[in-house]
Amino acid sequence: MPAPVLAASPFGDEETETSPPLLRDELSLYGAPQRAAPRTEPEAGQLEQRVAALRQLAGPYTGWCRGVYDRIKPKVQGAVAAGNDTYAYLKNPPEDFYARAGVIGFTGVLGAFLARGSRVKKLVYPVSLMTVSASLYYPERAAAVAKSTGDSVYDRAVQSYAALERMVKPPVEGGKVPDPDDKP
Repeated sequence: MPAPVLAASPFGDEETETSPPLLRDELSLYGAPQRAAPRTEPEAGQLEQRVAALRQLAGPYTGWCRGVYDRIKPKVQGAVAAGNDTYAYLKNPPEDFYARAGVIGFTGVLGAFLARGSRVKKLVYPVSLMTVSASLYYPERAAAVAKSTGDSVYDRAVQSYAALERMVKPPVEGGKVPDPDDKP
């Protein structure tokens, strides 16, 4: 698209003969470049068609793999961070840590040795003996865990009792709930 170019006079506001404005194409030393013919894409070959078909077939599977990867990645990163923290802790452990860990581990092995017979004993004895020995070494933590566990066990027991009571008692006629203080 040609655009006019206006030239300013170097002598100021003097009126001189005005020439018609020059077009940009007239100033150019070279002519406008020839427009290239539109490039046509060659038809896809047999190999390209098969690769495209393979990509379409693999599309859902790659989406599924990405979803699984996105779900697993935070868990793996958490495990790696826990491993690094454990390594740093064991590299510079507190005083008597290994002795305490040895005693707690030994009580677990002793519980496994004493738990001959049923599967329940094999689960309960080692866990309970290790819990007792750990609570001897870390009483503050054991008290905190026992308190929170006791509270949650109490809450579950109350919920279970209420659910059992609703199942056992027949519904009252008229939708009226009987008063527990009323004696027949």
